[in-house]
Amino acid sequence: MAIRPYEIQWQGNCQIMLEKLIFEKSSPGRMAYSLPECDVSVKPIEELIPERFLRTETAELPEVAEIDVVRHFTRLSQLNYSVDTNFYPLGSCTMKYNPKVNEDVSGYDGFANLHPYQNQEQCQGILHILYEFEKIVAEICGMDTFTLQPAAGAHGEFIGMLISRAYHLKKGRKRIKIIIPDSAHGTNPASAAMCGFNIVEVKSNKQGLIDIEELKRNIDNDVAALMLTNPNTLGLFEKDILKIAEIVHDVDALLYLDGANMDALLGIARPGDMGIDILHLNLHKTFSTPHGGGGPGAGPLGVVKKLAPFLPAPRIVKKHGSYKWQCDLPDSIGRVKPFYGNIGVIIRAYAYLLSIGSEGLRRIGESALINANYLRKKISDYVEIPYGKKCMHEFVASTRKLKTNGITTLDIAKRLLDYGFHSPTIYFPLIVEDALMIEPTETETKETLDEFAEAIIKILEEAKNNPEILKNAPHTTPVSRLDEVQAARKPNLRWQKARG
Repeated sequence: MAIRPYEIQWQGNCQIMLEKLIFEKSSPGRMAYSLPECDVSVKPIEELIPERFLRTETAELPEVAEIDVVRHFTRLSQLNYSVDTNFYPLGSCTMKYNPKVNEDVSGYDGFANLHPYQNQEQCQGILHILYEFEKIVAEICGMDTFTLQPAAGAHGEFIGMLISRAYHLKKGRKRIKIIIPDSAHGTNPASAAMCGFNIVEVKSNKQGLIDIEELKRNIDNDVAALMLTNPNTLGLFEKDILKIAEIVHDVDALLYLDGANMDALLGIARPGDMGIDILHLNLHKTFSTPHGGGGPGAGPLGVVKKLAPFLPAPRIVKKHGSYKWQCDLPDSIGRVKPFYGNIGVIIRAYAYLLSIGSEGLRRIGESALINANYLRKKISDYVEIPYGKKCMHEFVASTRKLKTNGITTLDIAKRLLDYGFHSPTIYFPLIVEDALMIEPTETETKETLDEFAEAIIKILEEAKNNPEILKNAPHTTPVSRLDEVQAARKPNLRWQKARG
């Protein structure tokens, strides 16, 4: 009987595949390929490598055929959940599909073979792209100019706060406070604190928006900036944004926009027209570049004209038909990233924007709003949605009423895996008890949204009628529910132990 390279086990009523270790497939003497005998003189390895670097024991490597290697790692890759295989409704993260043509473009020889130490005369093509990309995103956002150096959204926030500090110091004053709403992304207060600011939290009102009166009470001449997300993390548009900008600007503070939710505004509204002074963009959320895996990312930062002198150096300028680096910027906060940012990511976003055009941008924004409101309506009779009758590109539900059956939001998230869906963001924003933060993105079809809504509704029924099935979920994955605290503190990656 042939030995399978994987095991089939039953969990509940389902069969699942458990991939074996590559070492368990090893057979003595088997190899993936062989080389012809060497036709030049051979020297003992001891003559070529110092003794202290030589092995004293043979390396313990698996002995497998090429097809074993291919099938093993292909199967492992298919165990990973990805947006290429399933719906990924992570609120606030915008896990949209990335067109593969952007990957092809970024891999062109002309880009792949560039070296960052080449002189600028040899790099006119890529400098042109970067220069044009700055202009495009500035137009989309209604800002005067951009820097592409930031390596991620949080890096952009950090740089924005450094610019805020530099702006006030240039005016001969030391502002010490940053105002941040209680629904903000966690990186906002972290970025401000890293720049030496004190954080002042402003509460949301009953509508889930900034409490204007509390903002007025907290605004004074010690405030450097207000860090705002619009639409906010509840998926709601700050309808008083112009009033907010006026309150902030009355004390010559700056209005910063966390651009994580820019998907909802594309082609519809521009932050610069709302009174925003500084904003960052997450290219992986809004402009279709790879998301996750630790990077590399890109978080371009845009500013209004009065803040341009403080942007990181160098800047790209166009003179007499050619592009040059400008380094003589006396008010610049300095270089914040080697070379000029993560260029491969920026190329992907540039290709994406050229392919969709201005009309495509508006369709993205409109479709993101339609999808979110459609899904919100589909499940609103089954789960509590505490804020707003309509939403922007995402919305937040609450499962707090299920606590009477002993069901947690985490139980629902785990059960969704059995239905083939990744969980939405859970327990965020913190102002919603037992939050499920759902963002369908513009790239999902009506059929997918219907299937997800049906799964949510079925799980909510199970929570009432058969709660045990949720408490023990997931049932169909290679590894069931882990002790997440222990898994984070003491990860054990050995399959033999983990499968038990």
